Amino acid sequence: MSKDNVETTGTAKRHGGRYIYDELRKQILTLKLKPGVPLDEVSLAAQFGLSRSPVRDALARLISEGLVTILPNRTTLVTPFEIEEFPNYVSALDLIQRAVTRLAALHRSDDDLVRIREADAAYLAAVDSGDFQAMSECNKAFHMVIAEAGRNPYFISYYEKLLGEGQRLLHLHFDYIVSAAGNTRLGRDHDEIIEAIADRRADDAERAAHEHTMLFQRRFLAYLQQNLTAGMSVT
Repeated sequence: MSKDNVETTGTAKRHGGRYIYDELRKQILTLKLKPGVPLDEVSLAAQFGLSRSPVRDALARLISEGLVTILPNRTTLVTPFEIEEFPNYVSALDLIQRAVTRLAALHRSDDDLVRIREADAAYLAAVDSGDFQAMSECNKAFHMVIAEAGRNPYFISYYEKLLGEGQRLLHLHFDYIVSAAGNTRLGRDHDEIIEAIADRRADDAERAAHEHTMLFQRRFLAYLQQNLTAGMSVT
């Protein structure tokens, strides 16, 4: 067994299901585990040097987040993403993103605004670092702080699942959007949303959220046009 495997096994044994969850989630979001790849409890338990119980707990959490799916035949796999479903995904994201951003403008507190600005600063730092994993996590954290400022737990829960799916799509085309948009423009994508929330301009906040979703859509479709081939592993 290599030194890296020994260290991984040791870490897994110390932290159990939490470590397995974090590691699998990272691999799913960064597409190291491709959509549609089967996940076998026995193999994962052997890989992490643990029993099947913490593996099962980690998979259950990932299932609740929509990142892992159980088929009717009990096969567990990384949730597939069909390119044909992208318009439906964007429609759902647009509606929820507009709603939570509008609610944030109406209900945010001064403390919420501080947290929103801090989350955006963390995102900008991640953009400057060029760390795609950090960019993805910080972008999600930024939008979740906005959702929490809107005070609607139903929207918050559903929005988090949509953002999780969006993280996989971001990783699929991060190289493209950074080179096409440039770090300066990419880092400033949130400005209009933040200022509208700060000024409590609900209509403008909703409009900025919609434009933000449409920017994501344009970038992803442009990436597909330039890069998608018949042999690409997406589903």
